[in-house]
Amino acid sequence: MIEIFGIPSQALFGQLLLGLINGSFYALLSLGLAVIFGMLNIINFTHGAQYMMGAFVAFFLLEYGIGYWWALILAPIIVGFTGVVIERLMLKQLYHLDHLYGLLLTFGLALIIQGIFRYYYGSSGLPYRMPEALTGGQNLGFMFLPNYRAWVIVFSLVVCLTTWFVIERTRLGAYLRAATENPTLVRAFGINVPRMITLTYGFGVGLAALAGVMAAPIYNVNPLMGADLIIVVFAVVVIGGMGSIMGAIVTGFGLGIIEGLTKVFFPEASNTVIFIVMAIVLLIRPAGLFGRTA
Repeated sequence: MIEIFGIPSQALFGQLLLGLINGSFYALLSLGLAVIFGMLNIINFTHGAQYMMGAFVAFFLLEYGIGYWWALILAPIIVGFTGVVIERLMLKQLYHLDHLYGLLLTFGLALIIQGIFRYYYGSSGLPYRMPEALTGGQNLGFMFLPNYRAWVIVFSLVVCLTTWFVIERTRLGAYLRAATENPTLVRAFGINVPRMITLTYGFGVGLAALAGVMAAPIYNVNPLMGADLIIVVFAVVVIGGMGSIMGAIVTGFGLGIIEGLTKVFFPEASNTVIFIVMAIVLLIRPAGLFGRTA
């Protein structure tokens, strides 16, 4: 067996694969957070619960005979709609207040949502079967690559880059960015800014639900699946720069890889390495790696 730095190659590449998978979910979730914060200036602590809701919606759809591929479309729409309702009924009232109020509200909503699902479904995971088309894997010689995990990495990267392109390189994205800085000017072009804000929040929530659907066959469906993950994702957003789209993508995948490599070379630090990186970045560059400095 080939060894790299004294580590068996299969173990090393296996952890790299695991890091890329985790990085895919970090990137998707932090991207949704960055979109919401960049547009609404709301720190959406409900994001982890909405990620969990996406997995549960996929599970419910499967019980009615609607499989994985349709769930990838329907779950983000359904959970995104619940986000629209939350924005219209609750978050809308907080835009003129300090960020802390939005954080407290969304944190409370996350606890309520998780509590409801835990009450009805317990804390043990519910299995969600993998789509037939993505079962099996490829023997690459130095490692075995499961088809589904390869799909998760590629698809999440496509979604992330498409979102970045739309926001940073299209007219719609220009309107979105302008609406955060000068909504009065954007209204002069006949654009309904409140509706744009609502749909943006729904889109960010939909990204979390999409990640939940993709995670269901790997991690099972659990009411608490987003509770621990959201802390890591917030660290990713802080490192990348609050509101930075590209920062969320690059940092999400990059930290996933760093976390995977740490599990190989220094397992004891694998659960804290992301927070260590966050502390170092905040000391050197408080705005984050891709954030705008004042």
